[in-house]
Amino acid sequence: MFVGSRKWVVLVATIWIQAFTGTNFDFSSYSSELKSVLQITQLQLNYLSVASDMGKVFGWCCGVSLLYFPLWVVLFMATFLGLLGYGFQCLLIKQLISLPYFLVFLLCLVAGCSICWFNTICYVLCIKHFPSNRSLALSLSISFNGVSAALYTLIANAITSSDDTLYLLLNAIVPLLISAVVLVPILQQPQPQPNSADMIRRDSLVFLCLNILALVTGLYLLFLYSLSSNTTIARVILVGAGFLLVLLLFLPVIVNSREWSCLTSPACYPLLNSRFNLINLDGGGGDDDDYDDDLHKELIENEDNYSRNRSSVIVREKCCFDTVLLKDQLKVLGEEHSTKMLMHRWDFWIYYMAYLCGGTMGLVYSNNLGQISQSLGHNSQTKTLVTLYSTCSFFGRLLAAAPDFLNRKIHFARTGWFAAAVVPMTIAFILLAITGSIEALRMSTALIGLSSGFVFAAAVSITSELFGPNSVAVNHNILITNIPIGSCLYGLLAALVYDSNADGASRDTMWLRQMTMCLGRKCYLETFLWWCCISIVGLVSSFVLYFRTRHAYYDNFGRNTN
Repeated sequence: MFVGSRKWVVLVATIWIQAFTGTNFDFSSYSSELKSVLQITQLQLNYLSVASDMGKVFGWCCGVSLLYFPLWVVLFMATFLGLLGYGFQCLLIKQLISLPYFLVFLLCLVAGCSICWFNTICYVLCIKHFPSNRSLALSLSISFNGVSAALYTLIANAITSSDDTLYLLLNAIVPLLISAVVLVPILQQPQPQPNSADMIRRDSLVFLCLNILALVTGLYLLFLYSLSSNTTIARVILVGAGFLLVLLLFLPVIVNSREWSCLTSPACYPLLNSRFNLINLDGGGGDDDDYDDDLHKELIENEDNYSRNRSSVIVREKCCFDTVLLKDQLKVLGEEHSTKMLMHRWDFWIYYMAYLCGGTMGLVYSNNLGQISQSLGHNSQTKTLVTLYSTCSFFGRLLAAAPDFLNRKIHFARTGWFAAAVVPMTIAFILLAITGSIEALRMSTALIGLSSGFVFAAAVSITSELFGPNSVAVNHNILITNIPIGSCLYGLLAALVYDSNADGASRDTMWLRQMTMCLGRKCYLETFLWWCCISIVGLVSSFVLYFRTRHAYYDNFGRNTN
């Protein structure tokens, strides 16, 4: 087995964790049953989805716990939280126990906390074992969180296709089983190794192959999901999905076991010679002293040129944008920020607003997807729409690796990619406001999934780059406290509009077990218009963040150009 293979086992372990712990994606699959059992209004149901998102408020506790406990202990703490939260909800929805609304709210909160803890553990493992290519490792690992809904639907259909409450049981048990499976590689983590030029090139090729296999996995789930309503066919498709997930474990060995000429000749594989391969090459990989001297001089000249260009640009812009774009502007990437420093950074709060009005909006949409499809008369399509959102979120997360593969030819700040990713979400809400057809609903769901998926994956790398990789476990969990805030505000808006239309139009309202059910476009039309306006605010904030940070990124490109 090639040198450094154990770190790939750790990466695949994080992929498996992500693939089976994105349990927040399937909330829409059982939300109607939960609403029926508890006999609550849409507003009260919204509070339960908010409670699940509120678990992210306590995500920083995982970062702190990692300072005092072994990682495997924290992993099983997260597993226990999920088992407790989802387990009792499952007993409740099966009507085996009866719980007051307040305790159900707490159970949703605990379950949401477990998701955030799993994510933080994966972030720490990726950054620790892939310091040179951490953005690629993060985007690949995080992307598989997007296929959770598709995998859980396949498992549920493989058991029985008629019991939607089965999702809660799977949410409680499957993460426990996966944690047990990945325990061995986590206990036997390799020590970080120095990065040579040859090793980084090998890693880059492996990442490319892993991303291709991940793309195949996503396409497989997307196109074959529609056939999984039959139990036998669902089992066959599930076996195929399992094979692709296991193949991820062996692919790094397969790639590195072959003595391809491109591994020793970067010229025949231009992609492998990109900037992300050359981040940590100080003192490694070069035997030609003259070449090293020339390269060192060239780097110094490039850095000087970039510094002069940056200074001239700042002078030209200062007269117009001093208070907005340049105040407290980040000068370099990778500087570690303590919590106190983070709270005093304008860039952080602009970033916070961009995430709040961007990626969080996609999560709120997914939480309401069951009620949206029901109100538009497409209740039978709910599972398909949830899987479509989840799978497109997976592709969006996978696309977050594009900046790292393209940055040799395209020097564009990652915050710029972040801003561009918010555009499809705005278009989707405009489309939903215009028409309520099933085609428009599917297209909008796909766009929102792509957009929010990219934002979720890119945000971890951006937090690491802007505020320091060693502080990401705490800083990123501070950032995503915007999710429960947005979930509460945007979900509250949607619930109020839904219930007001149900109460105000009694002739068009169905009453079921003393619950109001709103039917028609009016139920969410006003909500879509408001969500569109909010996403525009997120888009503007994202571009402001890009303009404030682009110089730091371009300076970094200059220092790493060979």
